[in-house]
This record gives sequence, structure tokens and C-alpha cells, in this order.
Amino acid sequence: MPGLYIHIPFCEKKCLYCDFYSIESMSSMENFLRCLDLEIDRFADFGRDDVVFETVFFGGGTPSLLSPQAIGSILNRLHKNFRISATAEVTLETNPGTVDLEKLRQFLQSGINRLSVGIQSFHDEELKFLSRIHSANEAKDCIRLAKKAGFDNISLDLIFALPNQGLRAWEENLSTAVSLAPQHISAYSLIMEEGTPLARMVKRGEVLPAAEETESEMYCFTMEYLGSNGYEHYEVSNYAKLGYRCKHNSVYWNHDSYLGFGPSAHSFWWKSPLSKPTRWWNVASVGRYCEMLLRGESAAEGEERLESSDLLMEEIFLGLRSGGIDVHKLQCEYGINLFERYPQKLDRFVQENLLTIDRETVRLTPKGFLLCDGIALELSA
Repeated sequence: MPGLYIHIPFCEKKCLYCDFYSIESMSSMENFLRCLDLEIDRFADFGRDDVVFETVFFGGGTPSLLSPQAIGSILNRLHKNFRISATAEVTLETNPGTVDLEKLRQFLQSGINRLSVGIQSFHDEELKFLSRIHSANEAKDCIRLAKKAGFDNISLDLIFALPNQGLRAWEENLSTAVSLAPQHISAYSLIMEEGTPLARMVKRGEVLPAAEETESEMYCFTMEYLGSNGYEHYEVSNYAKLGYRCKHNSVYWNHDSYLGFGPSAHSFWWKSPLSKPTRWWNVASVGRYCEMLLRGESAAEGEERLESSDLLMEEIFLGLRSGGIDVHKLQCEYGINLFERYPQKLDRFVQENLLTIDRETVRLTPKGFLLCDGIALELSA
């Protein structure tokens, strides 16, 4: 189930915790959109051999800063070059404060059928700390307006383990989110990414990160609370109502192929026309991205050809993060029998209530999700 990703690198204001490539100036947008068309055209060969793309995802940055006409034009370009399923999931990352009812209606008409709304918190003081541009009331209004516009597949993002955030405040965020009845909720802990303003504030002692015990308590509460309200915990940080798992993110977690367009976008492909599984990534600069494409060159900054051992390790990591490790698939594709290779480790993890084994699938328990990366390392060593 291959997917398409489009990185829109423009923001009104860059959040202090964000390490995704984005810029606050809109002056290069027109040139960027022209060069984005050029890049999409370069990959037309990847749409042959009966490849049907099942997902399209506009990420950023803040894609909702673009006009519905611009989004529609990009979608038309994608359809011109690739076979996109008539039932494809087409997601637009959206920030409250950048849309109104009419704009949302036009996004729906342009071909967007799923919104991923970057709310992060329903507390104004937390939003201010995170340097978000919207208020708590605007966040709630955005979800209501999206429903009124006709969207019936809405996801919202929340962040927990903020400095000085208590469990009660986090519970209020989750309660408000559930009351708005989105089909999907992504809940992430605040990470101090190197090179961000937040990381520099922590190094200077201006911000004290949440204690590890507090973060673990909030994560466990999130799993229990959302589960009790009808949200399936289907990936480390993602929860969905029945039938509303994010198909695009599942492309990544299922190790499927995807093409990424725009500055800093990543791609992963192991189908024709490439002879070997390959991952590549674009330059993280709008200026350089446009210069390279206007010269008739690829915008890629680097690439790596993946060996079977690399793919096996990724398969284990991605499987544990989501639906579990398919032991039969590992045997067929990599010649590895996980039960024979790690019998003692698997027994120990099961006894410690970190893993469950259901026939041919090895899954993390709620307790195991807290130690996901460590368990994955032990099972891929």
C-alpha cells in the first residue's frame, strides 16, 4: 500500500519544540509550488507497473496556510503522474487559526478527506509555552467547524509531559479531546530535540523537563483513558475509533514504499524502477530545493541502499511500535525464526508482562510500550 507525502515548509510561527524543517517567511511560496510540480513530474516512472497509491499526506510546516486552490492544483499534479485509488485517504495537517468554515469547505471540495489538527493542548498557558499561535477556544472551534464543513475523519494532536504539567491538567486535555469526538487522537510526549529553541532553553536551565516517572504515569493514563473511551491503541502514540486508523502512517509502520516531495522530505522504495530497496532525502532548504530542480537536477541530498539486515532490524522496530511482529513474515522474507533465535528473551519479556505472543504475532503490552525501543534493540541484536 504505497503512499505519497508532500512537505509544505511554511509556518506563521515556528514552535520552540519543532525540529521539522520549516520557515516563517512566505515570500518563496510561489516559486516553491512551481518547483514542487517539477519534482512530482520527475517521478512519473514510479507510478507505472500497476502501482496504486492508497494515501496522500500534506505535512509541514503548516499546509493549511496554502489556499484550497493550491492544494487542489498539487492533487491534480499527483493524479496526472500517479495512479491514486478512488478511495485513497488524503490528509491535510491543519492548524487552528489558519482556517475558517469556508476554507475548510473548499479543502474538502479540493479532494482532502481527512484533517490532522495540531492542537497540542486545550490550556492557554500551555499553548503559550509551546509558542502555538491559537487559543484553546480556537482549537475547539476548529474541530467543530471541520465537522460543520463536512469532514467525518478528523485527527487531533496532543502533547504531554510538559514542564510543570500535572496529571490533572493532562487529564483535562484528554477529556476535552474526547468530548469533541474526533475519529483519531495522536498523543506524544514532549521531546527535547537537539537544535531546537526548547533544547537550548533546557541546556541553559531555563526549562526543567518533566521527570521520567511523570512522563510514564501520563503515558499509562493516556492508554487507559482513551481505551476506556473507545479508542484503539494501535501504535505507540496513536489511538483510533474502529475503522479510523491512519492509513498513511501505517504505510511507514508496515514498511511499505512511499514517495516524499518538498524540501527535507524522505522517500523509501523497494519496487521497480529501482533494483534495490532505497531510502533518500531532499535538501532541507527551500532555496536550494528550487535551485536544484530548476537546473533539471534531483533535489535529493543523500541516499542509502538497504541490505537485508537493515530491513530486518527496521521490520522488528516498526512491528513492535504498531500491530506487532509478524513472525511468519520474518521467516519467509528474511529466513529468521524469532522463536528459535530468542527463546529466552521472549520468555522473559512475556513473564515480565512486556510482550504477548498470539500464534505468529509478537506484540507489546501497555507496560511494554514504555520500553519499546529497548525491547526492539534486544530482539534485533
